Amino acid sequence: MTKTLIAPAALALALAAAAPLSAENWDMPMAYAGSNYHSATGEEFARCVTTGTGGEITITTHPGGSLFAGADIKRAIQTGQVPIGERLMSGHQNENPIFGFDSIPFLSPSFEDHDKLWKAAKPTMEEILAEQNLTLLYSVPWPPQGLYFNKEVNSVADMAGVKFRSYNNATSRLAELTGMLPVTIEAAEISQAFATGVASSMISSGATGYDRKVWESLSHFYEVDAWLPRNYVMVNSDTWSGLSEANRNVVLGCAELAEYAGTWRAKEYTGFTVQGLRDGGMMVQPAGEALMGELRAIGETMTAEWLESAGEQGAAIVEAYRNMQ
Repeated sequence: MTKTLIAPAALALALAAAAPLSAENWDMPMAYAGSNYHSATGEEFARCVTTGTGGEITITTHPGGSLFAGADIKRAIQTGQVPIGERLMSGHQNENPIFGFDSIPFLSPSFEDHDKLWKAAKPTMEEILAEQNLTLLYSVPWPPQGLYFNKEVNSVADMAGVKFRSYNNATSRLAELTGMLPVTIEAAEISQAFATGVASSMISSGATGYDRKVWESLSHFYEVDAWLPRNYVMVNSDTWSGLSEANRNVVLGCAELAEYAGTWRAKEYTGFTVQGLRDGGMMVQPAGEALMGELRAIGETMTAEWLESAGEQGAAIVEAYRNMQ
């Protein structure tokens, strides 16, 4: 009887001794559906860190806005409610215009162009985040943004009065300049918003439309390649500075892999999801010449406005990007 009691106790002590003494459990909120490639990339990053640190850091992802709504994630990390998380970069343009560098219409409409824009902007973004007690780990782009409607649209005049899903300053301004009515809707709420008529249009990637099965409510997707917004994963700087150098190196290595893998997924996912919209019954086509001409004129207006608001930092980013062309 005594031996039966002692053996489990001894085993428990042995397992406790084998466990990392400084083990940390990190919750990682993410705004997009678990099936989305950003969330899949985040899950792989989490497993990489957990394995690479030998369990000293265990990361659990919470996709779909299940832990914090998208708009609340960055603040939760800054204040230490969670140590790490992912957010849409341009979602914070109201804090600082530089966060919207990736949403300047038609400045970098391709993956190749956008890679250069990110290289130009990254040092400034890291400085801004550092001032906010945040450390940038990695960032992954979305596919080029297209326009979704529940009707045929051939000109800006056809957009007047349409309720338009907004997710950042750029989309709100686009709505204003085209006569649409902006309605702020988080990614997790898109399907319900379209089904209930809260909105009937948006600008987004084929990936978002595919994930949310928007063909159940919308009929047309116009490929305009307006911009490629970015998501980014950040960690609380106080938490970061408390890690050992070895574990920081592991996290950085996993982050580098995640950015590479996520970017590759974005490129591969573009064609797949656009075909998925077709298969769902949507009309998918490039915007007509007249519409594109009007949109590019609006893009020039928005570019000038962004450069004015972003000041010297914004001008330096655009200049550095254009020098890479």
